[in-house]
Amino acid sequence: MKKYIVGTLIFIIVTFIVQSTSHFVVNQEHYAEVLFMRKEVIFPLGFLTMTLQGIVLSFLFSLYNKNEYSIKKGFQFGLIMSAFFVSYTAFTEPAKYQVQNIVSWILVEGIVGLIQFCLFGILLSILFNKLKQT
Repeated sequence: MKKYIVGTLIFIIVTFIVQSTSHFVVNQEHYAEVLFMRKEVIFPLGFLTMTLQGIVLSFLFSLYNKNEYSIKKGFQFGLIMSAFFVSYTAFTEPAKYQVQNIVSWILVEGIVGLIQFCLFGILLSILFNKLKQT
């Protein structure tokens, strides 16, 4: 149970840092051009989403790694989860919503998503390995 709580917290922290840096610092202009964005974000819904995803991903990570944690396996898990989660934001959103530049959208969302999930997988592997040793 402890590893799922830790995993969920790690997911929330990584997601918040990576996505807020992308949205409010690095890619601010990119998101300012999006016509369907709210002016005021409803943060509780974001935290609920991150919490649910963190729980599920921590559980899936345990199944995927079978109690053998390495940076390589964490990175691989991050790539798999990126393919699953990021494909929606990178490809489906510009297909449904009017974005200024589809190629730019795919690149920004794809790169940021890869960073988010691969960093999460690596950190999760390191922390699960430490929890396993205690």
